[in-house]
Amino acid sequence: MIALLTDIHSNLEALNACLEHARESGAERYAFLGDLVGYGADPQAVVDIVARYAADGAIVVKGNHDEAIEKHANYMNDATKDSIEWTRKALSTESKAFLSSLPLIVRTGPICFVHSSAAAPTRWEYIDSPAEAQRSAEAAQTTYTFSGHVHNQALYFEGAQGKWSMFSPTPASVVPVSRRHHWLALAGSVGQPRDGKPAAAYALFDFERERIIFHRIAYDHFAAAKKIRQAGLPEAHAYRVEKGI
Repeated sequence: MIALLTDIHSNLEALNACLEHARESGAERYAFLGDLVGYGADPQAVVDIVARYAADGAIVVKGNHDEAIEKHANYMNDATKDSIEWTRKALSTESKAFLSSLPLIVRTGPICFVHSSAAAPTRWEYIDSPAEAQRSAEAAQTTYTFSGHVHNQALYFEGAQGKWSMFSPTPASVVPVSRRHHWLALAGSVGQPRDGKPAAAYALFDFERERIIFHRIAYDHFAAAKKIRQAGLPEAHAYRVEKGI
């Protein structure tokens, strides 16, 4: 059982809630699919936790916000740039080195882990259509591809005659994912969901039983938003956490 967590965005409360749920659900392995930092008020605490999991064998890949700590990202809007600059100052030298060292993509057996598209990991493209999912999965060259970046949960799959389709999962429902097909799952965002629901999002993949379960986990999102305001970070980031947008 592998817990898939992505787009944590320095939201300590959401991360702790998802990790607790994953442990109680029997997760044996963990994969963090990028964007550990940005937007939220607890970058150091979040990186400390993920680094501990990495030391115990967890897979961690780099997201565009993680990369922006070391490289200026001109494509980001002003509020996001302000958050990145604040995060840069809040992180220790060791934590910045940890983020810098992360790979963009990891393949292990029949599984590929990547923040955005496996077709062009450095371009931070969004998987927002069956065609983009197919392109990423074909580049991954694995049965399963697990990604984030989009901040919403979705499951793309290869059907008859190689045609790709999208499935919108129901939280806590078991979805069979047979190895006879190809799949690309977007695990959703732990720290900043954008579907109008503030509950944290992550997924559990059961390799042996060939199934995936997408979860939404309630947590104290008001406390996380309050920290963002107290830190002097952009109000828009606090509002997004409160409203799930």
